[in-house]
Amino acid sequence: MALPNIRPVARRLQPARLVLVAGLGLALAACGHRQDDVATDVASASITSIGVNSYLWRASLETLSFMPLTQADSAGGVIVTDWYSNPQNPGERVKVSVSILDQDLRADALRVAASREVNRGGQWVAAPVQAATVQKLEDIILTKARDLRRSDVG
Repeated sequence: MALPNIRPVARRLQPARLVLVAGLGLALAACGHRQDDVATDVASASITSIGVNSYLWRASLETLSFMPLTQADSAGGVIVTDWYSNPQNPGERVKVSVSILDQDLRADALRVAASREVNRGGQWVAAPVQAATVQKLEDIILTKARDLRRSDVG
């Protein structure tokens, strides 16, 4: 049994296939992005989120703004300052580290550590930090974070 020759039929359908492909191409092109979709995509791509409580983060940065920062990692919630000497007391310097541990605004989501050095004969020597100093810094940051939250909510 001989198979029918389909070449003449395929040649006759060639223009119809071209029209079909062109029509599908135009129809699918209409499904693309609209101009306002592009603006929305760009806006959402530029939004950054932090991995910790934003009020604690902002309050920590504001509280330590007078000190030079060596690290500010919003994703990990870590802020580390460089050594800071008070102009009133140049023989002493302090370095502070703040860790924000949670996304909730809670006192236990904040950890502050400080290091202190005093200058003895031109050498910086480690000195103890009073526990009240660290506690006072934590209180200042927590109070500022609560105030920031109140101003946003209220």
